[in-house]
Amino acid sequence: MSITTLPTHALPTRSSSRVAQLSAVTLALALGAGTTSALAQTVNVATDPSFVPFEMMDPETGEMVGFDMDIINEVAERAGFEVNLTTMEFSGIIPAIQTGNQEIAVAGITITDERAEIVDFSDPYYDSGLRIIVRSNNDEVTSLEDLAGLTIGTKIGSTSYDFLQQELGEDAEITPYPGTSDMYMALLGRNVDAVFYDAPNVAYFSQTRGEGRTKVVGDLYEGQQYGIVFHKGSEWVEPVNEALASMREDGTYDEIYEKWFGEAPSAD
Repeated sequence: MSITTLPTHALPTRSSSRVAQLSAVTLALALGAGTTSALAQTVNVATDPSFVPFEMMDPETGEMVGFDMDIINEVAERAGFEVNLTTMEFSGIIPAIQTGNQEIAVAGITITDERAEIVDFSDPYYDSGLRIIVRSNNDEVTSLEDLAGLTIGTKIGSTSYDFLQQELGEDAEITPYPGTSDMYMALLGRNVDAVFYDAPNVAYFSQTRGEGRTKVVGDLYEGQQYGIVFHKGSEWVEPVNEALASMREDGTYDEIYEKWFGEAPSAD
């Protein structure tokens, strides 16, 4: 067996080997810099699984779907974070943001002055209000005033509950439920005379599971706007607002809106 001796200049030195390692690392970083997923920060996002069609569980896939889910996923892609989604009852969402257990929340959350004192909101992303829904054979209720003396179902921790307390107080029996399905089943089961809640959710139930058995009556009360929620001073407020603005500018927001509500939002 013969041994071939390489010229000294052909032998790898410790320094050249180190340079090669650094170059490989630099190249890997450079290649990764072009992909959002390689750099995106994972953010804990909370939602309420029962506010259809904004957020609901797809029984076939076991995943959360809905208007809010499409909005937050598109926002996350544009703002540069990945969503780690947690579902919880609506009444626990604001406290979870306050304590830092969750960083962002999207759940059809109405922007109010009281809430804005303890959490930060994004720019409004949906215009809403409150509506009355009754059983289809109820011709006695056509306005908020007609609810006096009746039993009304609504949702715990919602602005609809606060509004009822303010407008009717002791003049009606206001029964708060933890989930929307609970209050609608109470309506169909004749445990309450009416339900008072967010207009898009009321309309959706009346057109789906409540079709032929319920009807929406009265005016749209308490014009409201939904916002994405953050803890005070969150770094994500500005990137999320920029993402929402760009979605409106390029038509993506209208596409998502039409997907879930059938027509583009009014320009008024």
